Amino acid sequence: MLTKQKGDIAEQAVILKALQLGFGVCKPIGDRLPYDLVFDVGGRLMKIQVKSAWFDEGRGNYVIDTRRTKTNRRQMVRSTYAADDFDFAIAFIELLGIFYIIPINIFTSYGSEIHLVETEKRQRQPKSALYREAWDLLLLPPRQLENCDLRENTDAARVA
Repeated sequence: MLTKQKGDIAEQAVILKALQLGFGVCKPIGDRLPYDLVFDVGGRLMKIQVKSAWFDEGRGNYVIDTRRTKTNRRQMVRSTYAADDFDFAIAFIELLGIFYIIPINIFTSYGSEIHLVETEKRQRQPKSALYREAWDLLLLPPRQLENCDLRENTDAARVA
C-alpha cells in the first residue's frame, strides 16, 4: 500500500473515533496546511496532525516520523514542525487499531521519530506509552496542557 493510502486510512480512522467520542470534525481543503483535521471539543477548536505508524521489524516496534514531508514530482523535503503548527498529533497503528494522542510540545521534543512499543515482553514501557489512547488529553484546558508532560510526571492529573 502506498504511503498516501496509509495516511488516508489513518485519517479516516481518527475521524471515526473522534465522531464516536462526540467531537465535531472539520477537514481543511487541500494538503498544504501543517495539520490534517480540526476538532471541536466542547466549543474549543484544535488542530490535529494525523500520523500513520509503520512496523520496524528490526526493532520490533512501531514508528512515526515527527517531521513534515512535502513532495512534488521532483523531490521530497522534510522539515520540523513549529510549536503552533497543530495542537495534537494522533498516531494510528492500523494493524492493532490503536491511537496515540500526543500534544505538540511533546511531539516536537522527540528527534525525527517516535517509537511505539506494543509488546508485553518489555519490563518497562517507553515514555510514549503514556499517550496510548489518551483521548482525555483533548479535554484538558489549554493552560493545564502546556505544562502537562506525562513523560516526566506520571502522576499528572488525567481527565477520566
